[in-house]
Amino acid sequence: MSEDVKNTEVTTEVNTEVNTEANTEVNNTASDGALPTSEDLLEALKVVKDPEIPINVVDLGLIYRCEIDEEGAVEVDMTLTSMGCPVQDMIQADAEMAVMQVEGVKKVTVEFVWSPPWSTEIMTDDGKKQMRMFGFSV
Repeated sequence: MSEDVKNTEVTTEVNTEVNTEANTEVNNTASDGALPTSEDLLEALKVVKDPEIPINVVDLGLIYRCEIDEEGAVEVDMTLTSMGCPVQDMIQADAEMAVMQVEGVKKVTVEFVWSPPWSTEIMTDDGKKQMRMFGFSV
């Protein structure tokens, strides 16, 4: 399978210039100038849930990498529970919106990666507990 089929990338960017699509000015600068940590970003991503499995993407183990650079640009590598997930676009949009809400974030790139494939072994303990509450055997 070619690399361009394996990965899907979308970028969302906010800056102090006028956004031509919405025709609004946005400035998401942290009041103290400090950038959020990876832990802050992961906490923000906990509001994103897989609608087929009502557990957040962090506890499901779908977030493989979440980093921010000194410019406030965030890169998220994530996967889904299956390659043909019909709600991929919705989860991607939700992840972008969640991260953009974090003070100090200027740009978000969400990339879907399929290697390694998702499995229940990479879920958090809390995620496994929630799965058991919904009747799944993990």
